[in-house]
Amino acid sequence: MIGRNDPCWCGSKKKWKKCHYPVKGKHVESVEDIKEKYYKDYQIIIKNEQQIEGIKEACRVTAHILDETCKMAKEGVTTQELNDFCHQLHKDHNAIPAPLNYGSPPFPRSICTSLNEEICHGIPNDRPLQDGDILNIDVSIILNGYYGDCSKMVCIGNISQEKRLVVDVAYECLMRSVAILKPGLLVSHIGDVIEDYAHANSCSVVHQFVGHGVGLEFHEGPQVSHCRNNFHIPLVPGMTFTIEPMINAGVRDAVMDTKNHWTAYTKDGKASAQWEHTVLITESGYEILTNWAH
Repeated sequence: MIGRNDPCWCGSKKKWKKCHYPVKGKHVESVEDIKEKYYKDYQIIIKNEQQIEGIKEACRVTAHILDETCKMAKEGVTTQELNDFCHQLHKDHNAIPAPLNYGSPPFPRSICTSLNEEICHGIPNDRPLQDGDILNIDVSIILNGYYGDCSKMVCIGNISQEKRLVVDVAYECLMRSVAILKPGLLVSHIGDVIEDYAHANSCSVVHQFVGHGVGLEFHEGPQVSHCRNNFHIPLVPGMTFTIEPMINAGVRDAVMDTKNHWTAYTKDGKASAQWEHTVLITESGYEILTNWAH
């Protein structure tokens, strides 16, 4: 719950008790006022109860599909086979793969599979998984018009110390940043927590890609930067967005694949890892909507 001395949700930089604290006899902006302000100023869609229920169901199915696909990721299995298996799971649940044909050029697969030095947006292909690989599987679906989005890491066989470090640090960065969420918290604090922990563990944070609002559209406001930033937007109940820190064992910079125009790689060829949840801001804190198994 937002505290009396926390920054007011409205962005005034005043304490809540000095701004929109609900004092008897004083005008307090309605939920509709807040929704209008957030969409007008930040392109953030504050969801109503019906929309939240739809997003929760989409996220539940997304997490289930991700878990089942990760179980299949073993040595000798190709990422294309993972894609085909996952695509069938979408059909089984009457869901649509959100990445398929998304963007320009159109993304050609139903999921993203990013291996080792691939930071994100890896395209499934016929390369078999090998002992020592680390793999991020990113699943995003559309169910009854609502979106869910999440990803997690799979380690194949015996991985190097460097890869183990970056996988573990990326997970901790996600969970530590989720744990601070509550109404009134500034979006920028998410990046502070992530960068502090990553740097303390000799890793870097990718700055070219961000988390994002999600639910009614694939990508909504706000942008959720995973490093230090100036997005000083107070969280309010009804916001749904992803946190998906991309953590590198070496330098933070990404380079793009000049052929497929999608896959991002670490500039120095060192390992990268990412975990992702979709979260909801509630009246008292937060709720993780994509409860995949860890």
